[in-house]
Amino acid sequence: MSQSQSQLQGAGEGLDPHILLAGSPPVPIAYRRRGAAPDRAARPGLVWFCGLRSHMLSTKASRIDLWARDTGRALLRFDYSGHGRSGGAFEEGTIGRWSRESLDIVRALTVGPQILVASSMGAWLALLVARELARLGEEGRLAGLVLLAPAVDFTETLIWAQASAKARREIESKGLWMRESAYDPEPYPITRALIEDGRRHLLLGGTISVGCPVHVLQGMRDPDVPWRHALALIEHLAGDPATLTLIKDGDHRLSREGDLLRLIAAIDSIA
Repeated sequence: MSQSQSQLQGAGEGLDPHILLAGSPPVPIAYRRRGAAPDRAARPGLVWFCGLRSHMLSTKASRIDLWARDTGRALLRFDYSGHGRSGGAFEEGTIGRWSRESLDIVRALTVGPQILVASSMGAWLALLVARELARLGEEGRLAGLVLLAPAVDFTETLIWAQASAKARREIESKGLWMRESAYDPEPYPITRALIEDGRRHLLLGGTISVGCPVHVLQGMRDPDVPWRHALALIEHLAGDPATLTLIKDGDHRLSREGDLLRLIAAIDSIA
């Protein structure tokens, strides 16, 4: 990203720095960046992609940050627009918008190969970023992907396809459906723009090529992303080294200490 596309803003006391992404109006994206220890600078850095309505201070992101601190690894984490400490409204977000933000941040705020570590919706965004980096001839930025409960194509296969007729009518006629969530007392606004834009970014209709190793961790008691959905993703990663770890009693969050240790081991095994 050129200097004309972004502007870095220093953080005040108790505040996170922001990167101001181009747009109308520009959107301030909050991030936290941990540099590598001098003797670990040759190892790939890490970039955390959160899930839908999650944020960069979540349990998994914070645990990875502690591990990065203790092992001298570089780490970048950030909030999409409409999430956490970033600007913008959640209802204005789409898969295309959030994936463009993610791509811009990776290109602007990281140096050298990175391992993209992503949860739920973040896994879809990370795969889209990997595909775009390859299109731009920047495959060297990627060392690997670690994906937890990857909700690839979720707007179509996990929301629209499973929505009731009433919910579909609300999306089509009102442009908005308030979907109940097990993770938040407030329902999630699912917009028509989110559904329609999602259809322009579907990945499971053909081979997915990212040009680096991929490790997927999936709970078999996940009520939101069925384990067979993760298996379908592995099948579509036909051209890249791919590993699937099924956690028999794992849920969607995969935030127990044992789950977090598996996540860290998966990251460490890539590079």
